[in-house]
Amino acid sequence: MAGLASFLSPCTIPLLPSYLSFVTGVSLKEADQKLPAGRRISLILNSLLFILGFSLVFVVGGAAATSVGGALRSYQMWIERIGGVIIIALGLHLTGLLKLRTIQQDTRFQLQDRPVGYLGAVVIGAAFAAGWTPCAGPFLVAVFTMAAQLETVWQGMTLLAAYSAGLAIPFLAAALLMGEALLRVIQRASRHVQTVSIVAGVLLVLFGVLLVWGRMGWFFGLMQGLTSPIGH
Repeated sequence: MAGLASFLSPCTIPLLPSYLSFVTGVSLKEADQKLPAGRRISLILNSLLFILGFSLVFVVGGAAATSVGGALRSYQMWIERIGGVIIIALGLHLTGLLKLRTIQQDTRFQLQDRPVGYLGAVVIGAAFAAGWTPCAGPFLVAVFTMAAQLETVWQGMTLLAAYSAGLAIPFLAAALLMGEALLRVIQRASRHVQTVSIVAGVLLVLFGVLLVWGRMGWFFGLMQGLTSPIGH
């Protein structure tokens, strides 16, 4: 859900056509025409490799967060409290009740020219993860804080893989819709961006309060109870 909310953020949706054109090398005008089978396959492969690039960065970040959290286990209470306060502030920012200038900025690729080849798509994905972090800051801070509470690095990696999937699935769907159809979907989605931002902000504030209150154990127990039927 955090990954999906990141995808629907105000600094992602409007720039989505530009992202896709840069990543795939296919303009929206070209995509509206019937692409040759080889070009269509290349578009999908470039999109998947772009997703792989940013997923690797986030998953490695999840492993690092869990490792740091484990090393600072004796300071766990302070990590929870400080992380909770930061998340509350970020949640208030999303609702519009608090303005934080450091994350009020457009996100652009740090690459001037598109790297050639499929490896280039992975590089673009990694650059996207690094340059786009301020935009997704509120959600990433919450997810990384959760990762820092986990016991094993594998759990932290899995958590960030789930976040990456929430961002990747709609991105891949957008790549498949490239053209006028995508512009229509973006136009409709843009009408609800502010509502999504407010709802996500309220949820982040509640999550931050749980951290400050020291009720993360209760939260993890609730999540386990909700997901256990899926596992069975």
